[in-house]
Amino acid sequence: MSSDDDADPADYDALADADVTMRVNDHGLHIADDEETGVSSQGQTPEEALENLAAAVESYREATSNDPGDDWL
Repeated sequence: MSSDDDADPADYDALADADVTMRVNDHGLHIADDEETGVSSQGQTPEEALENLAAAVESYREATSNDPGDDWL
């Protein structure tokens, strides 16, 4: 993670092995980017940005998995 904040992506299962970069935009929002998936999310704090990113990455992986599940019915 390329930030000095105490927030740690490894605290979230969906981000355990992720290459996450953190930045702050011009409006003061914290942006978390998952370099592997290209998914980004934001929050008022670094922790909130990572929490939102973990949820977004989990949704991304579910949507792009090859397992059709019961959706084909």
